[in-house]
Amino acid sequence: MSERAPARLPAPARNREYDLRLYVAGATANSSAALRNLEKLCEEHLAGRYHLEIIDLMKNPQFAQSDQILALPTLVRKEPAPVRKVVGNLSNAERVLAALNLRRPGADPFAGKETSHVG
Repeated sequence: MSERAPARLPAPARNREYDLRLYVAGATANSSAALRNLEKLCEEHLAGRYHLEIIDLMKNPQFAQSDQILALPTLVRKEPAPVRKVVGNLSNAERVLAALNLRRPGADPFAGKETSHVG
C-alpha cells in the first residue's frame, strides 16, 4: 500500500482545529498555485490551528475515492465538520475563506465583480 504524502504544515495536536487536505496532480501550474495560495491563507487565518496534508493523485490515485475527488486541485476541509470542498487554484481568497467559514466579518466575497440587476 502506498503512503500518503507527508504533511507539509503541521500544527501541534493540542492546538489543531482545522484538518485540511489538498489534492493535487503533480507539479502542475494550478496545483502549485493552489498550494501557495492555501499556505498563505492558512498562515494568515489559521496560524497554529491547522494540519495540512498534500495528496498527489498522480502518485496515489487510490486516495481520490475516499473524498470523492472529481477535479484537481481540490481542497477538502475534514474538520471541523461538516466536510467542505473547494475546487481550483484557490486564488480568490474571499471565496475560499467563505467556503471554509473563515470569511472576515463584513467581507463581501463578490466585491469587485460586475453584477446586473433586473427590474
